Parts: sequence; C-alpha cells; structure tokens
Amino acid sequence: MAIPAPTRFNAGVLKELGLAATLALTGAQVVPESNVTPAASSAVTQWRGVNWADPRDNYAHDAVVPSGLSTSDSYRQVVKKATRIVREFKADLGANTVRLPINPWSVGTRWWKAYRGAIDAATKQGDKVILSYWEADDAEDGKIDNTRRWTTMWNTVVKAYAKNKRVYFEPMNEPWGYSLKQWVAICATWLAHHKNVPRARVVVSGTGNNVDVTGVGASPKLKGTLLSFHYYSFYGSYTTEQEWLDEMKPRIGAYASRTIVDEAGAPMTTGIDYGSPDGSVENAYLNAVADLAASEHLGLVYWPGLRDGDSYSLETRTAGGKLAVTNASGLALLRRGWGYAVSAP
Repeated sequence: MAIPAPTRFNAGVLKELGLAATLALTGAQVVPESNVTPAASSAVTQWRGVNWADPRDNYAHDAVVPSGLSTSDSYRQVVKKATRIVREFKADLGANTVRLPINPWSVGTRWWKAYRGAIDAATKQGDKVILSYWEADDAEDGKIDNTRRWTTMWNTVVKAYAKNKRVYFEPMNEPWGYSLKQWVAICATWLAHHKNVPRARVVVSGTGNNVDVTGVGASPKLKGTLLSFHYYSFYGSYTTEQEWLDEMKPRIGAYASRTIVDEAGAPMTTGIDYGSPDGSVENAYLNAVADLAASEHLGLVYWPGLRDGDSYSLETRTAGGKLAVTNASGLALLRRGWGYAVSAP
C-alpha cells in the first residue's frame, strides 16, 4: 500500500467497513473458531517484521524493485545488498521477518533470477519471508489482473521455495474487488493447486483491504492457514487508543492465534513523538496497534521498514549506504507490539 493515499483505496475500504452486509449478501457460513484447525505451530507472536517496498509503490505494471536494489543488479549483487539491509533490520529494529512484493513481471524473468537473491539472503540469516502478489497500478480494481499469468507466477514461486520452510506465500494483497465468497473460492483453489505447500505457510488476506479476517478465518475451506490483517490511521479519526481498539478487535475476532498484521504504519519522518497514547489520531492509532498485537499475541509486520520517499518508513538509507531509524518513539511502540521488554534491540 502506498502511504498516504487513502483515496486510492476508498472503494475497497468503504466496501469492507460494511462487512456484515457483505457476509449477509454472500450467504457465507460462519463457523465457530473451535471448529477450525489453527495453523500448525504458527506461533504468530514470533512474527516481528517489516515490509521492504518499491519506492514507486508495490503496485506496478513492471518489475517490483525494493528500495536499494536495481534491475541491473546480478544475483550476487542483490544477495550482497539484501544481506546488509536484512542484517540492519535485525540490528536496528530486532526484526525477524521481511515481506516482499511479487508480480508476473518479477517472476520467471531475468529480474527474477536476481531478485531471488533478496529472498535467499533473508532466509539464510534465519528470517521468515512473506511473498505477496500485488496487482498492477494500471488496474487497481482489487482483483487478480490476469489469472493465467498469476497462476504461472505462483507455479514458479512455489517450485522454487516450497521446500524452504522460512518462505510463506500470500496469494494476493488487499483483494477488495472480491466478495468474501469469491475470495474464499480463489484461495481454496490456490491451496488445492499447491498441495505440496503446508497450509501453515499460506497467508490468506482478509477481505477488502485485508481489514477483516473473521470471514476467511471462519471458512472450513481455509482451515490451517495464517491470516493477514491491515489497518491504517486514515481509516478513522479516533483520538483515543480505546476507540481504535474497539474498531480493530472485532475485525480479528476469535482468530488472533492465526493472524499476522502484515501492514500497519504511521508517519515516522515528520517528527511525531509517539510517547503518548492519546491526543492525536496517529498517536492513538499506533499505540492501539502495538498494544493490540502485544495483548492478542498477533504477528506484526510494519509498513514499511524501508521504502525510499515514504514518510511512514521506519528506516532510511544514509549517504554511507547504511540504514538509520527515523523515529525512536515509533520504534519503541513497534517493539512493544513485538513483545520486547525494552525499546532497543
């Protein structure tokens, strides 16, 4: 998700904020959590991560290239760059997970041969990697752009990483163009097609802009999968932490044990002090995200750990090629959400 760009996502957000109506229209069956098998050894609370994003945004109709990389890089060059960046995510933040974008222009191509270096560098350092499909910027209708190309892309990715236990697969980022029933059917088909991938390594996006996981969590067809939840401060105007908690908790419901918040973020380069939980929308929101993740034992993958030009970016690239934290109070909150007892690694 490009930050901030609320108008780009208004259709999906507004649609999903009326999830109850969507459930009623689709006739979806809600199954008690006790009837759904949790992801085996998911331990979502151990997901302490960041998104590493393309500076143009991950919505692209060409190759996605995370900040600091170049399509002219060789595999070895990407490995070298990614090793340094992931190492700094670990040292500066205490992260153990990286979420990376993919699309058909980035897989099975010349760039794919090099881009794999970022995935390999992260997993070799012990990190988990979430690979998520993003639609193109010239579509942005919340739907898969081309099912044939999407299928081919995932076939290539799964063939390369099905045996790597640190790689996780997110069929689509923010599928707001689909009803719950349609989205469940798409994910069920993906699971059936890739039976060699354990369900505990598949991350199913919540409906809409990933803003509600209760529908996908309740589906027997998706049992055993992890769930992806997104929420941002521009989805509301609350100025107290409790109001944000009251807004987000029902969207996770009884599925905390399977849920990873793999996008949540707030301004970091604008000088905001996040030490107080109330008083401004951004303070109240980010404190709520941190406390929700900590109290409900959710996985938390911040948007973004690194994205050039993004005011939400938790780190920035320096002239010397290293990374620097952009907001110490914001990092302290993120680490609180990760369950760390202190504010520095």
